[in-house]
Amino acid sequence: MSYFARGVRTILWIDLLKGLGLTLRYMFRPKVTINYPFEKGPLSPRFRGEHALRRYPNGEERCIACKLCEAICPAQAITIEAEPRADGSRRTTRYDIDMLKCIYCGLCEEACPVDAIVEGPNFEYSTETREELLYDKQKLLANGDRWETEIAERLRVNAPYR
Repeated sequence: MSYFARGVRTILWIDLLKGLGLTLRYMFRPKVTINYPFEKGPLSPRFRGEHALRRYPNGEERCIACKLCEAICPAQAITIEAEPRADGSRRTTRYDIDMLKCIYCGLCEEACPVDAIVEGPNFEYSTETREELLYDKQKLLANGDRWETEIAERLRVNAPYR
C-alpha cells in the first residue's frame, strides 16, 4: 500500500470518528423539535392568519362601513355593501373577502379605524373546494367570535407599535 493510500485511509477513519462523536453528542441533548399536530409553537403578535370580523362586548358588530379596507386592499379581495339603519348609523349588509385573492399584507387591519377587520391567529384552515374560500359576513363574524380572546390579546400586546 502506498504512502498516499495509507494517509487517505487514516483521514477517513479520523473523519468517521469525528462524525460519530458529533452524532453521540447531539443524541443525548434535549430535543428541539415539536410534535406538530399535538404541540404548537408560539405565534408572533404580528402574525397574520385567517381574517375575522369583531364585535363589541354588547354583541354589535364593529364595522361602520367606512370602506377603507376595501379601498386600501392591493389585491381587491374585499367587497363591501352598506346601507343606513333606522338609528342613522351605517352598517354593512355585505362583507365578502375572497381568500384566493388575499395576499395577507395586513393593510385592511391597519386601515380599519375601529379594529373591526383583523387577521387572527388561525393558520390551520384548508378546504376541498374554491367556494369555501369565499368568506361572507357570517363566516367572518363566526371567526371573530371563535378567536376573540386571542385577537384581543394580540392587539393589546401589539398596541404600542401601532
